[in-house]
Amino acid sequence: MYAPLRNVLAILVPVLVIACASGPSAPETMRDVQSDFGAYKTFGWVNPPTAAGSADSASIVDGYIRTAIANDLKAKGYVEAAPGTEPDLAIEYEAAKSEKLKNNPFRIGVGVGSYGSSGGGSVGVGSSGVKEVKEGSLLVHVVDHKRKAEVWRGSIARELGKKGVQPELVQAAVTELFRDFPARNAAP
Repeated sequence: MYAPLRNVLAILVPVLVIACASGPSAPETMRDVQSDFGAYKTFGWVNPPTAAGSADSASIVDGYIRTAIANDLKAKGYVEAAPGTEPDLAIEYEAAKSEKLKNNPFRIGVGVGSYGSSGGGSVGVGSSGVKEVKEGSLLVHVVDHKRKAEVWRGSIARELGKKGVQPELVQAAVTELFRDFPARNAAP
């Protein structure tokens, strides 16, 4: 009696897990393959444009973003240019916050176990629903300052959660976004 049930569950559970699993979307990046990232040493900032007529109230969030980007670029061997000097790479970014609907799919959990000669099973069911969540998105442009040409671009979007924009969340998203950003080659 238990063997057929185990066979059915062995097939059903992975299918349900795969069908119900949905994680955040992967970051999207593009790179100019002709650019020699080993030749770039320094990076600097371009001030992001503000929406017409709105006050620049994102200064704290801008600090989180700049710190996170600088941390990742430094970890890849780049150095932040001294104020007043021309950087090799100019960093520009756009950040936005929006509300979107998130679908919570219908879920089924199945458990089977035994102890000695006794066996047991259970089924749990979660209802589906839709809720409104806040999402933050970040688009980063990296420009060769001398050529005035974009050499790398990346975008990522993540759910903000109940606490909103937090430095740890921003750092984790930027680290994920910059995962495939070329590390600087050790120059001779």
